[in-house]
Amino acid sequence: MDNETSRTEILALIHRAEITDLFDRYLRSLDDRKFDASWAASFFTEDATTATPAGAVRGRDAVLGNVRTAMRLFDRTVHFGSNYIIEVDGERATLRGNQLSTHVLADDGTLFLSGGRTDNELVWTVDGWRLRRADLHITWTQGNPPVLPPELTRG
Repeated sequence: MDNETSRTEILALIHRAEITDLFDRYLRSLDDRKFDASWAASFFTEDATTATPAGAVRGRDAVLGNVRTAMRLFDRTVHFGSNYIIEVDGERATLRGNQLSTHVLADDGTLFLSGGRTDNELVWTVDGWRLRRADLHITWTQGNPPVLPPELTRG
């Protein structure tokens, strides 16, 4: 193996580690519940899109508003991601994985669980990797889901 091949492989591993770290920090941040403009900028590009059970939105500010509104439905949460498949192509990457989420509902304290897959596109920015698209596709639930407020059901 020549030096250039080694350098390319090491760089690919570094990018994969950075992307894994970003996404794990994102999931953990949902449980920490501190959503402000710096939170959004640390994870999303300005033109980011998300599609989740809480709706589909476009733009970092819309993502922030959507997450704030959705997370008010819960007293506590635990989000867990696993089985990441990351493909890096220059300054673009994809991350696909599994996600398990445990929610304690704010209105009555009951548990609502969900599992599914997450499909994401990332881009390299001056601040490092950021999510340009973050979609969550739920494949199963247990318990009664929260009632979505009108601002999450429009569209």
